Amino acid sequence: MTELLSYDFMQRALLAAVLVGLVAPLVGVFLVQRRLSLIGDGMGHVALAGVAVGLLTNVAPVWTALVAAVLAAVAIELIRASGRTQGDVALAVIFYGGIAAGVVIISKSSQGTPANLTAYLFGAITTVKASDLWVFAVLAVLVILTTWLLRPRLFAVASDEEYARAMGMPVLALNIALAVLTAVTVVVSMRIVGLLLISALMIVPVAAAQLLGSSFRATMRWAVVIGLVCSVGGVVVSYEADTPSGGTIVVLAILVFVAASAGRAVVTRVRAKQHERAETHAHEHGPECGHPAVSHHGHVDYLHDGHRHAPHEGHYDEHDGSHATAGEPPHEAGTPAQEKAGQP
Repeated sequence: MTELLSYDFMQRALLAAVLVGLVAPLVGVFLVQRRLSLIGDGMGHVALAGVAVGLLTNVAPVWTALVAAVLAAVAIELIRASGRTQGDVALAVIFYGGIAAGVVIISKSSQGTPANLTAYLFGAITTVKASDLWVFAVLAVLVILTTWLLRPRLFAVASDEEYARAMGMPVLALNIALAVLTAVTVVVSMRIVGLLLISALMIVPVAAAQLLGSSFRATMRWAVVIGLVCSVGGVVVSYEADTPSGGTIVVLAILVFVAASAGRAVVTRVRAKQHERAETHAHEHGPECGHPAVSHHGHVDYLHDGHRHAPHEGHYDEHDGSHATAGEPPHEAGTPAQEKAGQP
């Protein structure tokens, strides 16, 4: 690791990976909520056209890519809002038009070599320049601050657009803001993850986080953590294994998703077995059964063999003991309803 950090290009790559790992899932969580998981692909293909224009005109590709992606983002939302064309059709037109224009324009550029094109499409850690890193840092901070300030409104629109409109929220403006945030995220990520793979880093960590978090806020936190681990870890692994950074990062994210899915399946099976064991529990709990009773969300749980059994409609549910409040005293004398609930 010390040797890795001794190289200037790796220091820049790791810093860029931190920025990507933060902003991509942060924006992606709202795209998943709105079922627009593929919009990042459309932005990436249009950004390729912007990169091609930059290479052809000798302008910094990051700026031309940013302009192209932002214009495409605004166009998509305006077309969707007009109702004349469905959102998926508009996305498809921009998707294919962007990549076609990019390929044609880049073929006319003296810098449009296959190596340069691959670096932008799939990411390459050696292409991150100091000047680009400063631009990425400024853009990433703007994305983080804007997302944090607008998160309640973005969540409201993503959850129920009609309700948000009825509440007087500027739905179109918020949709355009989210689309622009997506475009900026694509540009920030293109040197590390690549234009063709950035959508995966925006979506896959969120999908894994949904398996781990029990609320939208928890999902957002898990998504950012997973994004950071995968982006930084992917850069390190790509350096050691001499593989493209973008593909390596996405592979790690998919492995995390698979692990989260497997873990969720195991937990679900264990809880199902615990529930079945509680239902077939031979001992009948009640106020006089001798086992400590604990109040829990309006009913009574009985502590038995390290488990908490709750009488429920002729059978017993087993509750996780972690739900109990630490130091909560046994329930000595409950209300009549609780005493009745304790009867078999």
